[in-house]
Amino acid sequence: MTTTGRARTAWNRAAPTLRVERQIIRDGVPALACADEVGRGSLSGPVTVGVVVVTADSRSAPQGVRDSKLLSAAERERLAPLIRRWAACWSVGHAEPAEIDRYGIVAALRLAAHRAIAGLEVAPGALLLDGNHDYVTTPAQDTLLGPPTVLDAVPPVRTIVKADLRCAAVAAASILAKTERDAIMTRLHDDHPEYGWAENKGYSAPEHLAALRRLGPTPHHRTSWRLPGVEGAAGAGAPVPAAELLLGEPLALDVAG
Repeated sequence: MTTTGRARTAWNRAAPTLRVERQIIRDGVPALACADEVGRGSLSGPVTVGVVVVTADSRSAPQGVRDSKLLSAAERERLAPLIRRWAACWSVGHAEPAEIDRYGIVAALRLAAHRAIAGLEVAPGALLLDGNHDYVTTPAQDTLLGPPTVLDAVPPVRTIVKADLRCAAVAAASILAKTERDAIMTRLHDDHPEYGWAENKGYSAPEHLAALRRLGPTPHHRTSWRLPGVEGAAGAGAPVPAAELLLGEPLALDVAG
């Protein structure tokens, strides 16, 4: 491993802090919303956005908070109630597969984020978003053809690459989003056990792909996407537009993330 690789690994393992969030609050934002998404690359189930609000009175995040992808399911379940008690307020929003098919994944992410923001008890002065792409602010061209309006106004958005690794409140939001979406997929598994959703959470694990080829899609699948074994179905097999791949997550993942 190179020196650069060692440094990167150590940075990834370091506990995130509220340093960035506190600086934004000191700059004049009394209530800062921090958001992260999960489910973007799944073949079935909703896309989910978690939002956690911190203020000048917020203490350090509960010990053990990390980006949800770095934690086991048991660790996430342990931390989720601690995060809910710690946050000034929090909310989780979803967009369903039919909405993803109708509007596209980026607009569906925006819809889920707007629903989460609308559910907050405190109106945030700004939104801190993981990544380098603002999927929350509504583009002008979507005002007529995009998803239904949920918010009268969206708070100013700030994006930070790897915020889920650096910023404790963003990491906390990722845990809330992940645990809520995982619970949804586990419930859906009871109706469709052949797809293995209790384990793969809708991602393209081998048992999920095999069931798709054998049984075809359910109403919970994103049928506008390339689904193995259903390329001939009406509306299926269309490639995802390049603009919707700006977020950088592959459609086919072997592990639930």
